[in-house]
Amino acid sequence: MGQIQMLAEVHDQRLQQARQLFFDQGGLPEGLIDPLILRSWERCRRFGLGELSLTPATEAMDRVALKTEQDRNRYLLMQGRPIMEHVFEQIRDSGSMVILADANGLLLETVGDPEFVNRADRVALSAGASWDENLRGTNAIGTALSEEAPVAVLGGEHFIEHNGFLTCCASPIFGPDGRLIGVLDISGDYRSHQRHTLGLVRLSSAIVEKRLFESIHARDILVCFHSRPDYLGSPKEGIAAVSPDGQVLAINRNGTEILGIRQVDAVRRDFSMVFESNLSALVDRLRHNSQGTCEINVSGKVINVQLRGQLPPLAVAGRVFDEPLPQRAPRRAETAAAPTLTLDTLNTGDPRLQAAIDRARRMLGRDIPILIQGESGAGKEMFAKGYHNSGPRRDQAFVALNCASIPETLIESELFGYQGGAFTGARKEGAPGKIQQAHGGTLFLDEIGDMPLNLQARLLRVLQERCVTPLGSTRSIQVDISLVCATHRKLREEVARGTFREDLYYRLNGMSVTLPALRERTDIRSMVAKLAAVEIAARGGPVKFSEGALQAIEGYSWPGNIRQLFNVIRVAIALLDDDETLITESHLPEELFESSPLAATASVPAYDPWAAAPLEGANSMDAISRQAAMRALEAAGGNISSAARQLGISRNTLYRKLGRM
Repeated sequence: MGQIQMLAEVHDQRLQQARQLFFDQGGLPEGLIDPLILRSWERCRRFGLGELSLTPATEAMDRVALKTEQDRNRYLLMQGRPIMEHVFEQIRDSGSMVILADANGLLLETVGDPEFVNRADRVALSAGASWDENLRGTNAIGTALSEEAPVAVLGGEHFIEHNGFLTCCASPIFGPDGRLIGVLDISGDYRSHQRHTLGLVRLSSAIVEKRLFESIHARDILVCFHSRPDYLGSPKEGIAAVSPDGQVLAINRNGTEILGIRQVDAVRRDFSMVFESNLSALVDRLRHNSQGTCEINVSGKVINVQLRGQLPPLAVAGRVFDEPLPQRAPRRAETAAAPTLTLDTLNTGDPRLQAAIDRARRMLGRDIPILIQGESGAGKEMFAKGYHNSGPRRDQAFVALNCASIPETLIESELFGYQGGAFTGARKEGAPGKIQQAHGGTLFLDEIGDMPLNLQARLLRVLQERCVTPLGSTRSIQVDISLVCATHRKLREEVARGTFREDLYYRLNGMSVTLPALRERTDIRSMVAKLAAVEIAARGGPVKFSEGALQAIEGYSWPGNIRQLFNVIRVAIALLDDDETLITESHLPEELFESSPLAATASVPAYDPWAAAPLEGANSMDAISRQAAMRALEAAGGNISSAARQLGISRNTLYRKLGRM
């Protein structure tokens, strides 16, 4: 105990010297304080803050504005509240409080010992106040957000002297997509600082991140992994969310650190490229044992793997399917229920899509390649699956390969397969390529315009001779495939540039269909209903969209097309509380309102706050401005973003107007 007290005294002495050198003499106290704290002090000086600065008490939000921000961060709160309460139970009666803040340093919720909470209120350490570093100086919440790293700020390390009675430890929270979304903090009296607090808050923020990841990807395949088997299931495990077709949808920060890669190297890549293993084999091996683990080798490292989430019952040909595949082609009478995705189910009433469906339907059962053109995310793979499921090959494999997502060095072996020992790292038993896997069924080549020129010649030969020769082999294998290709490029222009073979273009372009972009379609409401149906069914209760939400969706330009719309719907449904059944504008991302002039007027009923009834007591510009702001907020149902758009001002300006009341 004496040693700890002595270390604390040494820390206080060095800190006092550092403050005198920095604040009184204008020097840099290098070696006297943590470099992270010194960087923060220097930022605060650039912000124009002084050590005696006091933040105006009026800066805290009122209840309406705070409720709006809590609604915007409801998913973070939903997953963070149970952890906050659990942490508080561990530190109860220690003169401390637990705080959850958003990515801007706004305090969303606090829980703590009443005596300390009263003291914290005096420095606005309460819900609705912002502890951004440029407002409050060096503090654990604001500095953790600036550094994007866990931070402990003890007593006099706070830039502003008024906050020196605090000791604060904070750790940032990152979302499943890797973006910084908030911070968890434990604050208390400087005299009662515990050395383990930073470790506790780091562990707690990791648990919140894990809960967020597992919740938002609950209906995906979750590949959980670590180099140590005893770490599986802990907050330190890596997690990757993978779609049934083998695409990595997301990977957490632990995962990228374990694999030694960046997030961009994994997301939207094929599972086999990231984990150097076959997804279907992994699913077949582990699907019957939820607690089972196995080892895989990734870049020479042994990784222990466990599967969670929603595992489909069958894996085949490198892709995972919900419906079992027959061992032989059944007779019509024996065929199970037709797959749900067909050309008929894709038809939701848009005339241009209807024309594309009618053209494709005429090609069913004929040996004519189909070329699907359209913007990225317009639904080209869905159309290809619908085409496959509508024809005579519906009971055979549908095998897809994205030519843009696989490096040129790997695409040849992926497409054509290879014989054992064909190249360094090849399996000794070899592997069939996508063309062989699609035998009897449909091969879908997405982004065909990105295929390397040398492989275009090989593909042309396969189409002409109806046989494929794996790498390292001299034996040709007969194949029977229906070919469907897709691209967002204009292949005729690529031919003119010399980046695409003219003879292959004419071979692929047996019949071409163009899918309209989502912003050009007239059936968006039907699309919303269909895309939401699966998520609603999984939720187990009725869900409806408000008229304002539907108008906002219709008015947006949707640069990401159907893929972006599906993600917006999925997150909106996930944001609903258990007792909520109506999706409103508050459940939609702000980009829907910021990027589209149509959406700005569609999200709420038309309302002109400046042309409303006479303003009572409006005998000054401030009074007029305040009352107009209140009326806009009432008309927007308490939605700060919608009210700000109606007034033509920023949300921060609206907060200031409301804060003056």
